[in-house]
Amino acid sequence: MAEPVLATRNICKSFGALKASDDISLTLYPGEIHALIGPNGAGKSTLIQQICGALKPDSGQVELLGQDISQLGVIERARRGLGRTFQISALAMEDTVLQNTVLGALGAKRRAFRFFKPALSDRQSLARARAALHRVGLEGEAEVPVAALSHGQRRQLEVAIALTLGPRAFIMDEPMAGLGEGGSKRLTGLLDGLRQEAPVLLVEHDMDAVFALADRISVLVYGKVIATGTVAEIRANPEVRRAYLGGET
Repeated sequence: MAEPVLATRNICKSFGALKASDDISLTLYPGEIHALIGPNGAGKSTLIQQICGALKPDSGQVELLGQDISQLGVIERARRGLGRTFQISALAMEDTVLQNTVLGALGAKRRAFRFFKPALSDRQSLARARAALHRVGLEGEAEVPVAALSHGQRRQLEVAIALTLGPRAFIMDEPMAGLGEGGSKRLTGLLDGLRQEAPVLLVEHDMDAVFALADRISVLVYGKVIATGTVAEIRANPEVRRAYLGGET
């Protein structure tokens, strides 16, 4: 079997008596979408913060391409190839779609916006940004202020920004949040096509999207992974049904 692109090894994180991450080990393999699901308060966002470097685990490690990146910060992990979209959009609303695409990636890599003018005049940076916008279907909106975009288009823009980093793995935190049925279907189609560029660790509450996209699903409850398997295995798991899916089939 191929080596995982991304892995957590026995990640533990506590806040006082609360175990937010209880010995969590996950793997993300080339070409796959691995969904992480669970009820509110299960610890999904805490785990994502630890994977992306915003929060340090008490023990355990995070590996990218076989290398331990546990001591690296958010910027360095992005530079190494972790592309992230956020549960709540973090876009510059007054700037254009193209500016956000160029400078979002630049800020993630260098954390310095003094590069604003050079970036926007650099042909390579602009070409990479325009290619990413084309990939997500926003090339026609390049000069439009982000504030004028729909919620779904802003989600597409976040994916474009992540693409400009040349990610080795995508971390997507509830990308369907706030989207209607049509927006969810469009974004589902986009994410489905991304897995061959880089595998996706997908945190999502939209179970229709999860079941349509996921090669594997891990279920997190009270900070602990209670099951990992295919869609069929997770649907049929009685412990998962009791803890999260309820009567859903």
